[in-house]
Amino acid sequence: MGIDPKDLSEDDLMRELAHLYQTRMEALMHGPDDALARHTSRTNELESEYLRRHPDRDIDPGRLREGARAR
Repeated sequence: MGIDPKDLSEDDLMRELAHLYQTRMEALMHGPDDALARHTSRTNELESEYLRRHPDRDIDPGRLREGARAR
């Protein structure tokens, strides 16, 4: 189901991820089990592709354990 994430352009990948994040709560709260499972698996597919393309992404130091302790 859906286009293989490897075949998506960068813009399409980002748009698909944004759409999934916008629809997550609806799927979680009101979707049947199979729809929620598919939503989860598609999110994992797209996030994995993002991480494959961006292995050196910018990590916010405040999101690290040490940064959280400093707050």
